[in-house]
Amino acid sequence: MQQLEIGKIYNGKVKGITQYGAFVDIEGGGSGMVHISEIANTYVSDIRDHLTENQEVKVKVIGINEAGKVSLSIKKVAEDNNEAQPQQKPRRPREGGQNNNRPKPNVWEPKKQTPPSEMTFEDMMSRFKQSSEERMCDLKRSTDRKNGTRRK
Repeated sequence: MQQLEIGKIYNGKVKGITQYGAFVDIEGGGSGMVHISEIANTYVSDIRDHLTENQEVKVKVIGINEAGKVSLSIKKVAEDNNEAQPQQKPRRPREGGQNNNRPKPNVWEPKKQTPPSEMTFEDMMSRFKQSSEERMCDLKRSTDRKNGTRRK
């Protein structure tokens, strides 16, 4: 049986499908599970719409836990293939000579701060505590709004 490596892509065959994922036997030995969230880049309500038993698939090993259970991804194989291919044709500007000025997507980006190697443990701990308290406040505020229990 070969040793599976995290980040590598293997050929496999779907051996079983459950409501939460698909079990895949990997060529050369080993098996793992593709969670329903790792099947496609779109929402998957029924795995059987995307996979069938005995179907040949390419899977990427995304994790192996202490018990030896292997987590696989099909969608990350497609993402890797898309990154390797250059864009086919450049986008044209919109009619009227305007560029496509869409707002940036709301994606969390880490703040540019001193690297952890130059910080003391106490500095890192206080930064973590501060960001944790900010997140807890935001979470509490949003749940209060949803429940209609705003404090005055």
